[in-house]
This record gives sequence, structure tokens and C-alpha cells, in this order.
Amino acid sequence: MCGRFIQVADPERIKVQIPELDIGPEVSSGFRPRYNIAPTQNILAVLNTGRPKLVYTRWGLIPFWAKDPSIGARMINARGETLLEKSSFKVPFRKRRCIIFADGFYEWKSAGRVKTPFLVRLEDQEPFGMAGLWDAWTDPSSGEKVVSSTIITTTANETVVAIHDRMPAILRKGDYETWLSPGDVGEGRLMECIGPYRAGRMEAFEVSRLVNNPAFDAPECIEPLAL
Repeated sequence: MCGRFIQVADPERIKVQIPELDIGPEVSSGFRPRYNIAPTQNILAVLNTGRPKLVYTRWGLIPFWAKDPSIGARMINARGETLLEKSSFKVPFRKRRCIIFADGFYEWKSAGRVKTPFLVRLEDQEPFGMAGLWDAWTDPSSGEKVVSSTIITTTANETVVAIHDRMPAILRKGDYETWLSPGDVGEGRLMECIGPYRAGRMEAFEVSRLVNNPAFDAPECIEPLAL
């Protein structure tokens, strides 16, 4: 799974990877680095709305048909292998896809009752795009529109498997255009985009247990633990 991650890179660095990116005004004016993002918080996502647009979304998918937003807390991740079997994910997979850029994600390695946090990132420390889905839900009482998103997961590669058996589905740059295409581009082609990322480009290291506290959001979260 992916239950915590970081978004540190300035949005302009994401635009380097997606030159046609439209950066929403609320992103340009309100961006700040995040070192310990937790479920239900706002996260940056690039939506497939014709011209790709970078906006804030609520982490935890709220289907358009949901009665209330609480369901989102249970849908921060979507298993890539069963996307077409789940009513919450089937339509977004075909029509409402997004890329959630991150600079790293956390996983906890279990040894008995002890859980040790690790940060996983690219060796070159460049931001990477995680495959995601989005949806828009309207509050029936207030009329407020809430755009939410979920991160697709896949089986762990050789770097991550020693820590956890799942990891985010990280997209290859050559698949960005396909993933952000508006509408249905074919289930088979989309499924090709979400396999495990190449392990040789990634690194993982132990970090401080400060990250266990979702209220703690500071650069100390990503510092390698001194041995």
C-alpha cells in the first residue's frame, strides 16, 4: 500500500516533465513542501482534463455517487489488479485518471511488534509520477464540490519487497501521455502502464520514527537515520 508520502518539488519542476501542464492559481500561490502527507489531506494531482491541470485534491477517493465523504478515508489506495472489479474505481479508471507526483513514499517494515519506517525514492531524487484516479463529489447539503483522488498500487519490486509487498504504481515518463489522455484509451494499454517500477533506479533507507506522527511535517522526516 501507500499510506504516507512526500511532495517537496516545486510545481515548476513537474512542468519540466509535462511541458503543457496548466498549474492552477491555488497551487501557484499556496504551494509549500510537504514531508509527511497523510490520508484525507490535500495533495497535488495532475488531472486528465483535456490539457493536463495541476490542482489540489483530497487524498481518498469519494465516488460521485457516495452519500457522504467518509468513504474516502477507506479508499486512499486502489489495487491495480482489481480496478475493473470495483464499482468505485471502474469508471474513474476508464475516464478520470491522474498523476500524483511525489519525491518519495514511506513504508514500514514489520519485525514482530516493531515497525520501522523507511523512505523510498529515486536515486537521483527527482520527482516521480504515481498512477492515480480522481472523481468529483458534490455535497448534497451545501452544493460544495470535492475533487478527490486515490493512488494505484502494484506488487513490490526488488527494492521495496524487503520492506513491504506492495508499492505505488510509478509511471514511466513515456506513459504519461497515455495515462493523461481524456476518456477511454483501452483497458489493455492502461494496464501496461501500472506494473512495478524498475528497482535499479530506486533506493530505500530507514528514517526517524518522527514520521509515525501524522501531525509532524518537517524535513527531519526524510533524513536517513544515523547508524
